[in-house]
Amino acid sequence: MQLDEFDEKILAILQVDASLSAAQIGERIGLSQSQCWRRIDRLDAEGVIERRVALVDRKKVGLNVMLFAHVKLAGHNRNALPEFSKAIQEFPEVLECHVLMGNVDFLLRIVTRDVEAYERFFFERLSQLPMVQEVNSMIALSQIKSTTVLPIGDAPPHIVGIAGSSSGTS
Repeated sequence: MQLDEFDEKILAILQVDASLSAAQIGERIGLSQSQCWRRIDRLDAEGVIERRVALVDRKKVGLNVMLFAHVKLAGHNRNALPEFSKAIQEFPEVLECHVLMGNVDFLLRIVTRDVEAYERFFFERLSQLPMVQEVNSMIALSQIKSTTVLPIGDAPPHIVGIAGSSSGTS
């Protein structure tokens, strides 16, 4: 799908504040409410906009520990990757799972209430998966940057009148 300048600006704005109306977005980028709404509807229909969600501060809901885990599978037979992928979907603690090339097979981003909760998750669930050979976990001490805003085109948020908003970070 080809995105034009207006599509890019719409996406830049929605990534920072998806609660804005089509009229508000259109006003910021120079489109009428109906033109803007049609574009948003098309971006939705074509899957460019996957979903609209509320970003929750994990620490304010008691998820104080974030970890990254490198997972190496015991074998790379035909079923190992799909079985692991299916199993990992069932773990709400795992926020992200990426397939890697190199010495490890997967990178997981995991959140838990505390280190003890991760220890239980590790020993009772993750390490119990039969295809898992090795897990190396690293606790994140602090977070320097976290954003959900993709760098689309030449329309950074400050260009479209939303500088200073922190709703695009988590």
